[in-house]
Amino acid sequence: MRDSADAARVASPAALVIFGASGDLTTRKLMPALARLALRGGLPAGFGVVGVARTELDDDGFRQHVLAAAGGEAAASVWTELVSGFRYVAGDYDDPETFKRLEHVLEEMDTARGTAGNRLYYLATPPSTFPPIVAALGQCGLNRPARPDGFARIVVEKPFGRDLRTAMALDAAMHEVFDESQIYRIDHYLGKETVQNLLAFRFANTIFEPVWNRRYVDHIQITAAESEGVGRRGSFYEEAGALRDIVQNHVMQVLSIVLMEPPVSMDADGIRDEKVKALKAVEIPTPEEAVTDVVRARYVEGWVGGEEVRGYRQEEGVDPRSQIETFVALRLRVDDWRWAGVPIYIRAGKRLPKRVTEVAIEFKPVPHLPFRSWQAQGLEPNTLLLRIQPDEGITLRFGAKVPGPRFAVRSVSMEMLYGSAFPEQTADAYERLLLDALIGDQTLFIRSDEVMQAWRIVAPLLEAWENEAVVLARYPAGTWGPREADRLIEQDGRRWRNP
Repeated sequence: MRDSADAARVASPAALVIFGASGDLTTRKLMPALARLALRGGLPAGFGVVGVARTELDDDGFRQHVLAAAGGEAAASVWTELVSGFRYVAGDYDDPETFKRLEHVLEEMDTARGTAGNRLYYLATPPSTFPPIVAALGQCGLNRPARPDGFARIVVEKPFGRDLRTAMALDAAMHEVFDESQIYRIDHYLGKETVQNLLAFRFANTIFEPVWNRRYVDHIQITAAESEGVGRRGSFYEEAGALRDIVQNHVMQVLSIVLMEPPVSMDADGIRDEKVKALKAVEIPTPEEAVTDVVRARYVEGWVGGEEVRGYRQEEGVDPRSQIETFVALRLRVDDWRWAGVPIYIRAGKRLPKRVTEVAIEFKPVPHLPFRSWQAQGLEPNTLLLRIQPDEGITLRFGAKVPGPRFAVRSVSMEMLYGSAFPEQTADAYERLLLDALIGDQTLFIRSDEVMQAWRIVAPLLEAWENEAVVLARYPAGTWGPREADRLIEQDGRRWRNP
């Protein structure tokens, strides 16, 4: 028998409408996630998918595409049976006829699949198509539930604009058709178990709260590194760059959870209210700091994992004279009671030595070491390491005596590996977030004011780069970035940790 918590995780019947159904995101992420949800029994009895895209396909062609995308799960009878009822609408996103056909197909699905008039729209399309799709949904009345007790929601993929101005314009276009309560801005980082575990770690453990502040923390480092290059996404990256692609969204979301105050309640409003407050406490860089406290660079030829790789300007779809950054390092400051005076160091980039995303909280040294210098040569500052990917877990670095007749102290690690502590298979990020959107839980989705505040923080950096006030440095692929990034932190008497 289900307890009340389990019962709350059961979604109502609904039709999931995926715009961009023939695209890469649908193939690589959405369909495998839906297949796993189906196998776990996480989808409601009345559920169906309607794919919408410009690619010319019929229903059967779409179903074959979906089964191929699901990989190993495709053979499961529960999934193949579900896919047999999927529908497809081909057409342009700014063509009213596309949406008339969509409305007709949804009505048929309500009858055939029992989807009860509930709609969840997913924009898995280029950002330029968001406004026309949203406007067309409003013109057809598809922004409203088909039944009085139903729902209509929309999931929006990042990027949420290219800067503060375009983000505000997109937000206004969305709100002309949908209420904020209907809008689910998705960042898959927030669906990762370790990011969610940050909340449990911070607010379920008495021993860490007393030291989670400026009195004991020396500084915070956030690293978001990828060993891969831009691959086939060169044309996209030419429009984005590392600051827009990683820092403005992923990193700012993680940072807000690290900095936030305890929420009044662990519901969507309680958590998101505190995240916004935390981001508002981050000092917006001055024009001078946008130059002195930031390093931007692009990778050139080098070696990664024993394999020689080409530089960014040689990648497919990249301008040979490109001035887009593939690496960014910056220093931020926080102006509030808890974190005043504690610097935040961030680095993010592609073609670095390994794929790793982590938060390192380094504590201040003890006021006095009663040991002789040779006794503490292997002693480092206490560090709390929160590993988001891969090898999700938490590591605490502290001093311990080295075994033997002499008294010497060095740093050792105490680890909690997520996979070992919780051997049962956990849902991946898209699995969790798709289910949350179907249920109507906005806790792990980004609110409008969060998006705007994150853009305000990085806006001076973008402006300085547009004015060519910051030189684009270079770093060999397979290294941890340019020497300028090392100097950024070393001038404060600190150094980047080696993940």
